Amino acid sequence: MLNEQGAPWLSSYGEVNFHLTYPETSMADAVFETAKKYPNQTAISCMGTKIPYSRFTKEVVKTASAFKAMGINAGDKVTICMPNLPQTVYALYALNYIGAIASMIHPLSAEGEIAYYLKEVDSHIILTLDTFYKKMQKVEAFTKIDKIILTGAAEGLGFLKKTLYKMTKGKNDRDYTVGDNVIFWDTFMKNGKKQKAEPYHLDKNQLAVILFSGGTTGVTKGIMLSSLNFNALAYQTINMCAKPIARKKMLAAMPCFHGFGLGVCVHTMLIAGGESILVPKFNVKDYALLIKQHKPNYIAGVPTLYEALTRSNYLDGVDLSCLMGVFSGGDSLSIELKKKFDKFLADHGATIRVREGYGTTECVTASCLTPYCKEKEGSIGLPYPDTYYKICKHGTTEEVPYGEDGEICLTGPTVMLGYYNREQENAITLIKHEDGKIWLHTGDLGYMDEEGFIYFKQRIKRMIITSGYNVYPSQIENVIDAHEAVQMSCVIGVKDKLKMERVKAFITLKPGYTASPKLKTEILNYCRKHVAKYALPYDIEFRDELPKTLVGKIAYTVLEKEEAEKAKNK
Repeated sequence: MLNEQGAPWLSSYGEVNFHLTYPETSMADAVFETAKKYPNQTAISCMGTKIPYSRFTKEVVKTASAFKAMGINAGDKVTICMPNLPQTVYALYALNYIGAIASMIHPLSAEGEIAYYLKEVDSHIILTLDTFYKKMQKVEAFTKIDKIILTGAAEGLGFLKKTLYKMTKGKNDRDYTVGDNVIFWDTFMKNGKKQKAEPYHLDKNQLAVILFSGGTTGVTKGIMLSSLNFNALAYQTINMCAKPIARKKMLAAMPCFHGFGLGVCVHTMLIAGGESILVPKFNVKDYALLIKQHKPNYIAGVPTLYEALTRSNYLDGVDLSCLMGVFSGGDSLSIELKKKFDKFLADHGATIRVREGYGTTECVTASCLTPYCKEKEGSIGLPYPDTYYKICKHGTTEEVPYGEDGEICLTGPTVMLGYYNREQENAITLIKHEDGKIWLHTGDLGYMDEEGFIYFKQRIKRMIITSGYNVYPSQIENVIDAHEAVQMSCVIGVKDKLKMERVKAFITLKPGYTASPKLKTEILNYCRKHVAKYALPYDIEFRDELPKTLVGKIAYTVLEKEEAEKAKNK
């Protein structure tokens, strides 16, 4: 088990500390303390509107008062089904301010999924965009919603920009009749003037936020997180950046329903006195334009975002020397994609390289990060301060030797309180070890070297077993991605009567290459030179795009289901 003990060379860099002191307060209280230091600094910005910390805290209190006027009290759960907008952030901290709980979900979720999220955590109040109201009406066929708070995309932009937005993009946002359980944002906020909210000062260990697991490996679960979890993450991330973040800018394209987006892109920046540039709607072209316009100092994203940037021309000729940190997380960054994007950064004047992190929503997001001063090929870096990793024999608390594969387990101040109403899952995920600490068993396969660097392989459940051999898809993907014609690949196991499973690869090609039987044969022959015979793909399927989850991960389970359906229909 290693943390700082495995990295003696890092101790010479004075900016990094291995043990930190965390606020004994709520998320809102911690941000309000920052606001006192930087009242005139921009806290959040969106679509050209800049909101300084002094105004930000006032808007949070106003929103908290509006929730109190509605009857929301400490311990109540409110679902926030919103893109990255000022109202989203106000609502999150407002609920925290009065001791209520924010349940964050993706606004593009299907009706049945939204109903599931509401019922799973027993939430009957939802904040969402007016453009999603018709969807909410369909959700009501599955579950009862007491109140639907509707807001327009431009509500938080100020009078002039709000008016302009409505004249150009928002004309038909409300071309419907609403039910009695609907309250519009302007009325909601006016009602708050009748009752000023008093701060509840939520305890650091009380439930503050519920995020949902991605569901790529099983049933989606509500993950209970405390203010300490978020505040510790912020302090740790700031420390690992090793440079002051105050007055610096971060492009917050990762959504607030995701631990990476909420924990790093928003909360960490607000704790640090930086500016979080909210991106309500993401596409590669607009993302590139925002980088040109705002020249952010930090960007964070999933590997598919960086893959998309390398094959677009939207940043041609753009100087990226403004960047002080580029972070990849949320999914495994292949060795080849890291090389491609590091070169992309260097070609655009950046002096930094991609720093890959690792984490799970069960510890908010990142708990391990490549150090700024040293990286190892294939490694996800070193644990955050006060966070300890060990590699255990799967299904046990027995630690394995350095270099040996096992389940990644971790403990520290960001580990979740547990899954909401899922005691059976809690019992196999949060386990007390002999040291008396509660360890999170991640279900991820990896190993640790003698310097304490962690290497992630993949989800244990994703391992392919063919003819008795263990095959790790990520290793095959690394090989395929290195082929000159390949942009990105995904490898899955397909059921087979004789071998249990066979290996199949799905590939998207770089611009200028065309799918053909000849190219398929060429890639398969290339694989034969680099992959063991038992692990060779039996087939390659070319795709224009690979399916992705709502947060941009490669949805390998979709491909697995497609192949299972094909087998049934044969």
